[in-house]
Amino acid sequence: MLPEETLDQITRRFEFLEAKLAEGGTAPAEIATLSREYSELKPVVAEIAAYRTARNDLTEAEAMLADPEMKSLAEEEIPRLKARIPEMEQALRLALLPKDAADARPAILEIRPGTGGEEAALFAADLLRMYQRYAEAQGWRFEILSEQESDLGGIREVTAHVQGEGVFARLKYESGVHRVQRVPETEAGGRIHTSAATVAVLPEAEDVDIDIPASDIRIDTMRSSGAGGQHVNTTDSAVRITHIPSGIVVTSSQKSQHQNRAIAMQVLRARLYEMERERLASERAADRKSQVGSGDRSERIRTYNFPQGRMTDHRINLTLYALPQIMAGDLTEVIDALTAHDQAAKLAEMEQ
Repeated sequence: MLPEETLDQITRRFEFLEAKLAEGGTAPAEIATLSREYSELKPVVAEIAAYRTARNDLTEAEAMLADPEMKSLAEEEIPRLKARIPEMEQALRLALLPKDAADARPAILEIRPGTGGEEAALFAADLLRMYQRYAEAQGWRFEILSEQESDLGGIREVTAHVQGEGVFARLKYESGVHRVQRVPETEAGGRIHTSAATVAVLPEAEDVDIDIPASDIRIDTMRSSGAGGQHVNTTDSAVRITHIPSGIVVTSSQKSQHQNRAIAMQVLRARLYEMERERLASERAADRKSQVGSGDRSERIRTYNFPQGRMTDHRINLTLYALPQIMAGDLTEVIDALTAHDQAAKLAEMEQ
């Protein structure tokens, strides 16, 4: 049973926020903060009210057993309530889990080929299409910020901006090494090769999250180049920004130098914000190495086996024989399973 004191605290906080927002005279910045908290608590308070109503109904139904005229009605109602209350309690526990502040944010998605040469670059392009199709199915906006193609149409590096409802909450589990096993288009002998690509999903950072002093960065301009290193511009439009304290280097090679600088700063801010999030998470739970959403980019998280039509997520031992659908952007079952696993781990931790 959930502690009544906790439920009371949440309800009282919600009532305070409701009164504060209704009275007016609050500064706009504070109103935005209070409104956000109010919106987050509203469904939780509704769950609490429904849970308490169901428990009161059960108490009343059990009391009705002593009344001969109401006994049959009570005997029908009690099993239904006893089955429903544990489900409501579980839903409420999930609603009470600490929220990741970044879950509602847009995301910066980065994909790079790993081991495997040209085949790895082709697989990186396949992953890009997979995420584009998933985003389209979710009704999200998917914008490629920068892209470098390989000679055969693969990808040497791509950075995309994904906007929509709950983007980071859904995509954050995708960070890590994705491994593919298949006969490469570049392999004439028909042998199965293993190659890999690295995916990084970063929550978009705002200016107020990360302050980057001008003295901390060095900005260089370079000549933009396309696939195979062929120059596509006659002007030096590409921008490389080096963050001196961390050593992070970000490049953007669109046609506009002004646009490149803005894109590079956007990606740099996201990387620095994620570094700070990882540092805080490590301090809070240094021993939680099994956390699904850790975003460790060196961890092999998933294998795509084309000959067997199989995808395996190694973090939760999930195997699905639906590879064509997954590569076509049907990631819902995978992401739902990862989310449920992460929630279960957090529930277990909260109850310890």
